[in-house]
Amino acid sequence: MLLVVAALIVAFVLLLYMISLLISPKPLKLNGAHVVVTGGSSGIGKCIAIECYRQGAFITLVARDEDKLLQAKREVEKFAINDKQVVLCISVDVSSDYSHVESVIKQAQEKLGPVDMLVNCAGTSLSGKFEEVEVDRFKKLMEVNYLGSVYPTRAVITTMKERRMGRIMFVSSQAGQIGLFGYTAYSPSKFALRGLAESLQMEIKPYNIYVTVAYPPDTDTPGLTEENKTKPLETKLISETSGVCQPDQVAKIVVRDAVQGNFNSSVGPDGYMLSALTCGMSPVTSITEALQQIVTMGLFRTIALFYLGSFDSIVRRCMIQREQSKAANKRE
Repeated sequence: MLLVVAALIVAFVLLLYMISLLISPKPLKLNGAHVVVTGGSSGIGKCIAIECYRQGAFITLVARDEDKLLQAKREVEKFAINDKQVVLCISVDVSSDYSHVESVIKQAQEKLGPVDMLVNCAGTSLSGKFEEVEVDRFKKLMEVNYLGSVYPTRAVITTMKERRMGRIMFVSSQAGQIGLFGYTAYSPSKFALRGLAESLQMEIKPYNIYVTVAYPPDTDTPGLTEENKTKPLETKLISETSGVCQPDQVAKIVVRDAVQGNFNSSVGPDGYMLSALTCGMSPVTSITEALQQIVTMGLFRTIALFYLGSFDSIVRRCMIQREQSKAANKRE
């Protein structure tokens, strides 16, 4: 009897797997595809460009700093697999003026053809206590991290719908899945990307266009180095509970997920757990993914409660130490 039950379970799982293959998006072939990467002059964006280029894609790098763009172009070109590939550089602030962004994207399409995949990686980070962050910084982060993804996406979406194909990636952050001490300005700008992505995916799925939201953890990039200079102690201690990833490792994972048409892209065990915990009403691209989320939700929620308790304990300890230090200074 046990053998029969086991056989039925195996057969059911195999059936679900076969059905999942039938309903999953057809992978995008990067060889010969035109990939636009905003924020492509450094960090994760540059590594994503390299990963796509080494698979045969034509690349448009978009960023503000012309010198960094040219340097990134030379680095990307080292990974060519044929002599036809091209790396185009465009210097523009993707968060400032939509008409300008639309114009440069049009120029890129005239030179390298319609955009097959857009990677929205332009962004900036800031950490600090809520009352210590300057008010205009809240606005700036929303402009760069949110509108800096809205504008390029708006510029390519019409052509993608006409061609009935395409991929759009939004590079968010694990701080876009969970709000943490010190990220009252940063986290909302990254959370916003998911709302945009979910709404947009429902609109464009009938046109065979798929959206991916990537949630990388702390990654060894110039942006993280800059952020660490002003990061509050509490935020540092919480961040240290998980490791720092390398940008090339992140790039391989998120490019693979975007090509496959996966909505969520996570890195490492912590990332997988967070994506399962926060899946909510987000789209799924396979029955297997949905079953994994259903089965693991309870266990992951239990683990998450321990994490949250640990984070709260860190914040309390830092507050007590700070108050004790102030009291000692007054006595002196």
